[in-house]
Amino acid sequence: MQRLYDFIRRHPTAVDTLWAVFLFGISGMSYVSNHSSHGSTAAALLCAAGLGVVVALRRRAPEKMLVLAIVMGLAQLALNVRPNVADMAMLVAIYTAAAVGERWASRLALGGSLVASMIAMWRWPNEYGDGSSTMSAGQVAFVAVVMTVPFVLAWVLGDSMRTRRAYFAQLEERAARLEKEREAQAKVAVAAERARIARELHDVVAHNVSVMVVQADGAAYVMESAPDQAKIALETISMTGRQALAEMRRLLGVLRTGEHREAGEYVPQPDVEQIEELVEQVRTAGLTVDFKIEGTPRPLPSGVELTAYRIVQEALTNTRKHGGPDAGASVRLVYFDDGLGLLVEDDGRGAVHEVYEDGGADGQGHGLIGMRERVGMVGGTLDAGPRPGGGFRISALLPLKPAH
Repeated sequence: MQRLYDFIRRHPTAVDTLWAVFLFGISGMSYVSNHSSHGSTAAALLCAAGLGVVVALRRRAPEKMLVLAIVMGLAQLALNVRPNVADMAMLVAIYTAAAVGERWASRLALGGSLVASMIAMWRWPNEYGDGSSTMSAGQVAFVAVVMTVPFVLAWVLGDSMRTRRAYFAQLEERAARLEKEREAQAKVAVAAERARIARELHDVVAHNVSVMVVQADGAAYVMESAPDQAKIALETISMTGRQALAEMRRLLGVLRTGEHREAGEYVPQPDVEQIEELVEQVRTAGLTVDFKIEGTPRPLPSGVELTAYRIVQEALTNTRKHGGPDAGASVRLVYFDDGLGLLVEDDGRGAVHEVYEDGGADGQGHGLIGMRERVGMVGGTLDAGPRPGGGFRISALLPLKPAH
């Protein structure tokens, strides 16, 4: 059964042609057996052939076939070919024009369906009566309505099918549009994620590499005079490098698709509790840092935790890069009732103006721009610039929300 349905869908014209041949055969037999009541057999067969063509080609040229059906109807009137089974093709033509034809063809089909029966009654009044030549006005009206109903129903069914197809086409168009919008949103999300990863990589590389450079310089300086200190410096370089690699694996793993990643392969995102470890790492690298926590620590949203850590990391990295050899820094974390305050200051030379002016871009396009974006994503505020007495200050206020 499914094969038959698939064949019908793939070859609609062939199926219509079979129906046309079937209709012409029945009509021909009817004409031959009742030629006296249908007028000229040749004319009747000609009209039946024309109506067969209407059925066969109705889907390929619905407007032309509607016009041909009208022409065949007029030919029947002129040649006195009375209504017969071949006229079923007119119902088919009306339905097809209403379903898939142009609007003008649909309107023409509706008009023809309303007047066809009345014209036929006028031309062959005895065909619809009781054999007498006269009918009352009520009988005429009743018969006209009854004979008109099939034609109007054919048009209504076709127009309903047109409406249904238009509705489904609208649904498909809407689904396609939504799919495109989802693809666009996915691309935006991917771009945002890559930007986030770029900021993360910048923070990780800038901080850890600067620590490693400082330790390497110190180790080279004391290699001969204080080998124990050189050994400690090399161990710090190794530990810092491993930590940087672990964080980079975690970040680059986001870019890997379709590959198996074992649980625990990447370290978790840094949080506020690790700020103290970060400060200690910077102290080991030779920068004097004063670290204090004020207020009562409490759970924070993961986005706020990561933002706070990265702000402190970037600020201390800038201090090492721009503060000078004798610079010192201080880090304050203040837990307010409705927010977490961060204050990172140093007493060094201060950063060059490109770091905090024109949006705060450093040589790689990140720096304070990354800070501002992070703070903006969690709904906080950031202020960065030179201190009045020298050095540099970065302060931020991040909103607190209960962690779920």
